[in-house]
Amino acid sequence: MKHLVLLGGGHAHLQVLKDFAALPVAACRVTLVSPFAQFVYSGMVPGWVAGHYELDDCLIPLARLAASAKATFVSSWATALDAGARTVSLANGESLHYDVLSLDTGPVMDRDAIPGAREHALFVRPMEHFTQLAASLFELAQTRSLSVVVIGGGAAGVELAMSLQYRLSERARVSLVTGGTPPLPDHSAAVRERAVRSMKKLGITVLEDSCNEIGASHVRLASGARLVCDAPLMAIGTGAPGWLAGSGLALDEKGFVATGATLQSSSHAQVFAAGDVASRTDAPRPKSGVFAVRAGPPLALNLRRFIGGGELQAYQPQPRALNLLACGGRRAIASYGDWSAQGRWVWWWKDFIDRRFVEGFRG
Repeated sequence: MKHLVLLGGGHAHLQVLKDFAALPVAACRVTLVSPFAQFVYSGMVPGWVAGHYELDDCLIPLARLAASAKATFVSSWATALDAGARTVSLANGESLHYDVLSLDTGPVMDRDAIPGAREHALFVRPMEHFTQLAASLFELAQTRSLSVVVIGGGAAGVELAMSLQYRLSERARVSLVTGGTPPLPDHSAAVRERAVRSMKKLGITVLEDSCNEIGASHVRLASGARLVCDAPLMAIGTGAPGWLAGSGLALDEKGFVATGATLQSSSHAQVFAAGDVASRTDAPRPKSGVFAVRAGPPLALNLRRFIGGGELQAYQPQPRALNLLACGGRRAIASYGDWSAQGRWVWWWKDFIDRRFVEGFRG
């Protein structure tokens, strides 16, 4: 009997588990490895921060989903991978041998990217930790006014800044430190303008500067400015997990697993990868949950066919994706290519999509 190890509980593996629950794979033992028994759906976290959702609204029962797919759930994470020996070493001391391996471990934030961050900052990733720790921030804001600095000008940082300012209102002053560029550098000018107007309306201070140091009560910027800060929140970009470097797998220039049209590793046919840990060498796409979700069904199909000895199917991801950016209150910005729109109706659209996604995995 072949052993399939699903390493990580990301968006694509949710789809794989749902597919396997509907139709089990013959003559195959499946193991899911994830440090979290519950998956926090990142698309709803800004709404949770803003106070529109309860945390339970954002959770997908990962361990229960694994059980429905007749997969063994192991609560741990990878510390090493030997693609030649086909073994994965886990933090709990176990070593798993696999016949087929699928990687979907999600994004990783460098805790030492800024001096002092590891000691003083609250990291947005992993979301499962963030949602637990952020609750204490909300409680602290009930006792006194706070100076909050969100570090990172991408979509995560912009959404978080607006959600925090909306929820905490006069009990906090939120600043966004973008990293030296305008906010949302990967979005169109129209979306950037909409977002900047929304942040200005909420009273958020936007600083197109970089953070060089984080202290117990301040952050220091590249310009030399020093900001009083009770709560620094790290929403910087993510990278590849360090254990991939010695795995023997072919990696791209940033350390992500290089894959092709069938979602297989470019160097090891029995290894598949999707989501943030993977990089399509033939069809590069941004690191986005939208693309990870869409990769789930073709990943499930090709895992099933590879295990059964069938012909694999090439998967061509869509050239662009719909982006929905929460703006604190029940308003949001939608964009698709050069088109963009904003309003309450966009929020309700986003809310419908997000709730339907989560409910689809609750059974």
